[in-house]
Amino acid sequence: MEKPKLLLLFLTLFFVMLGFGIIIPNLAYYAKDIGATTTEIAILMSIYSGMQLLFAPIWGRLSDKHGRKPAILLGLLGNAAALVGFGLAKTYIWLLIARGAAGIASAAVLPSVMAYVADVTTPEERGRGMGLMGAAMGLGFILGPAVGGIMGRHDTPFFVAGGLSLLTFLFALVLLPESLQKDFTGKALEDQHEWISPREIFRQTTLKSPLIPLFLVAFFSTFSFAGLEMTFPLFIEKGWDYGEREMGWMFMFMGAIVVPLQGGLLGRLINWFGERRIILVGLLLNAIGMALLLNAYSFVTLTVYLTIAGIGNQLIRPTNTSWISKQTQIGQGAAIGIMDAFLSLGRILGPIFGGWLYAKEAYPYAVLAGILVIATLCLYIPLRRITDKVAHPL
Repeated sequence: MEKPKLLLLFLTLFFVMLGFGIIIPNLAYYAKDIGATTTEIAILMSIYSGMQLLFAPIWGRLSDKHGRKPAILLGLLGNAAALVGFGLAKTYIWLLIARGAAGIASAAVLPSVMAYVADVTTPEERGRGMGLMGAAMGLGFILGPAVGGIMGRHDTPFFVAGGLSLLTFLFALVLLPESLQKDFTGKALEDQHEWISPREIFRQTTLKSPLIPLFLVAFFSTFSFAGLEMTFPLFIEKGWDYGEREMGWMFMFMGAIVVPLQGGLLGRLINWFGERRIILVGLLLNAIGMALLLNAYSFVTLTVYLTIAGIGNQLIRPTNTSWISKQTQIGQGAAIGIMDAFLSLGRILGPIFGGWLYAKEAYPYAVLAGILVIATLCLYIPLRRITDKVAHPL
């Protein structure tokens, strides 16, 4: 395992997700301040993921062809500009434009970093490497809301997050080497991985893939948790008059549990129990935590139940990524980019569905938990059929 490179990637993802996390407690409130409705807030969150859905497979294939580092750098720079633009926006339409641009940019960073990890690790090391990246994302995602919650003004976190993305760009530009050998980023790779449109990826490639159960795991886990994220600020404000500060402390506590699990234990757990068992446990914990939220009656119970859901959700992505990277027979960037597209689809539909349920007062967390349990039962047998070697390419 190339530890210096993994450390650089860890820091890159940490700062990216720290900037992302900083805006979480403020996004819904900031949009609400300019007059956005619950549905418009859901659309605002979904357009970010909509752009990721369209561009993650494209960025993944481009990183296979031209290298990981250029895709990471372009994504970081574009993300910085989009975040600053969001903080400057004073109308809903400009919020939509800035949020969409951030989605396009971020679609370049995450699949490229995960593909980079696959480039520099062996199959035996990959679970640990993906676990470290998951820990970096979790640490940034969890510390970010706590930092953003104490900033006071709702626009300030966007400028801070943009500055962090710009600093990370400079950091990666100077210190991060390219992981692909020159021989694999030229004509030979271009011949092997011809251009495929996003529509063709899903129509001709993804739906025929033996990895479709893993892509569906990515979709359903993200769909449910995105519905939770969309409604949670409104849920705690209505029920307990809590705001961004209290939400930040809840995420801070969740991070204190999740980050050591991802960084120190997840790789070993994958080697001991295998990816399938870890994914199934993660799905069920996610569902249990969301269902328990309906019975929360205090700050402590809200935090504990949110943490249970968060642990389940955070177990899934690095484990799923590790499994896909071991199975795919095309470029790592393309495979992980397709997985990220399914994640993005979940983030598009989850907030819209969750917001609709919340507006109808239809017990959104119970419904989302039920969908997750049904998906787990339906995917149980297909996940068992995935063997260590895939007979057909993705």
